[in-house]
Amino acid sequence: MSALTVRPTTLKIDPDMKARMQRLAEVRHRSSHWLMLEAIRQFVDREEKREAFRQDGINAWNEYQDTGLHVTMEEADAWLSKLESGVDEEPPECHV
Repeated sequence: MSALTVRPTTLKIDPDMKARMQRLAEVRHRSSHWLMLEAIRQFVDREEKREAFRQDGINAWNEYQDTGLHVTMEEADAWLSKLESGVDEEPPECHV
């Protein structure tokens, strides 16, 4: 990331949080700035994964609504039991 693509921003935190951040930065031998950037990066990564998971669920529901294709709980459970016991088996076929 070049210096031209980085833009400063302001983050307002209460004095207690600032002191906690400074103490943590000291024991980690990092700057408060580094810790805040890392926290933001981890939060954004986690939330992007959570949103992708949510969208996958919405897409699966929409596909089911359109096609009616599914497997029953019993079919899925039987397949998962085989996988758990070490039997490598293809998933059950979807049906209406």
